[in-house]
Amino acid sequence: MIGADDHRRRIEQRGLWFDELEIGVVYVHRPGRTVGEADNTLFTTLTMNAQALHLDEAWSATQPFGRRLVNSMFTLSTLVGLSVNQLTQGTTVANLGFSDIRFPAPVFHGDTLYAETTVVDKRRSRSRPGQGVVTFEHTAHNQDGDVVAVAVRSALMLCSDPGPEVSR
Repeated sequence: MIGADDHRRRIEQRGLWFDELEIGVVYVHRPGRTVGEADNTLFTTLTMNAQALHLDEAWSATQPFGRRLVNSMFTLSTLVGLSVNQLTQGTTVANLGFSDIRFPAPVFHGDTLYAETTVVDKRRSRSRPGQGVVTFEHTAHNQDGDVVAVAVRSALMLCSDPGPEVSR
């Protein structure tokens, strides 16, 4: 337990402020996340997505990939989630939207997802002082280096220095 007389410097994990994010920089997120059967089944049933490709092994064996696929929405959520500690933990205000989402290769039970993010654009908010809009491009690779998901996301981020008031 921390006592009142404990004056050691403390550092709390946080993401990066708007002003710390650099356009064109690739942020590599580690560790990766190995996807298990239970992850896929739970996510699929919690989200009411009863797609047989995610739940029915016998039927999926007769389909083009020959086995169950991990739910692509789980893949997308994990892709973004892998970036949180490094980029947005405690420094994001809100997600503004997603675009250009694609899944160029399937994810299967036992695959490990690794993610990286490139900041493709950023600007100070014109209507929200002390905040800025950042456009991220998130990319997920599996353990073999195959790209399995890409998503462009805009987020409203806090600035470390609020700067001058913005007139409305």
